Amino acid sequence: MDELDLLKKDWNKDDNKYPKLTYNEIYKMILNKSSSIVKWIFIISLLEFAFWTVISFLLKDTESMKRFEQYDADAVFIPLMIFGYIILAYFFYLFFKNYKTISVTDNAKVLMENILKTRKTVKQYVAFNLIYLVISTVAVLYLEFEKDQQIINQVQQATANGEVFKFYATIIITTVLLLAVAIGILLLFYWLVYGILLKRLNSNYRELKKLDS
Repeated sequence: MDELDLLKKDWNKDDNKYPKLTYNEIYKMILNKSSSIVKWIFIISLLEFAFWTVISFLLKDTESMKRFEQYDADAVFIPLMIFGYIILAYFFYLFFKNYKTISVTDNAKVLMENILKTRKTVKQYVAFNLIYLVISTVAVLYLEFEKDQQIINQVQQATANGEVFKFYATIIITTVLLLAVAIGILLLFYWLVYGILLKRLNSNYRELKKLDS
């Protein structure tokens, strides 16, 4: 239980030993809490980016990655990576901007608007990461079917045996299931990390509405 929650509990007691806080004092506590939460959203997003960057470097020398290097797929992957980095950099900028804006907000109404804006930015960030995962997976599958000789041979064999529909259906179903698992894990991570922070931010928003009413 943090300072604001303790004081709210104390306010309900008929005891003169507890201080009577002014509107500005209560607002300042909510502001500090909100600023801290948004700062952590910014920090965690950077840590998440660093984590996936390290993972990508660790996987660079794996057999699958070496096989991809033989596909000569730079025309697909380089634009996709540049696009991803640009969008992520934009979100990092928004998170930092939200933090700086909230830190200097001087009235409850504007602070509530900034909290709503931060919530929207986080939801868009999560949605982008999930959509980017799906697009990347589709791009990888496309290159596999276009460049991987083993898969090309399997398609030709399935076609010759009259099982091409079964072959593609198996690939699609397997891919969808793996994507569903990956998305589920990511959603769980985002719910545990960003969801908890947004829940606290929502609590601050409700307190501000009561304060401003």
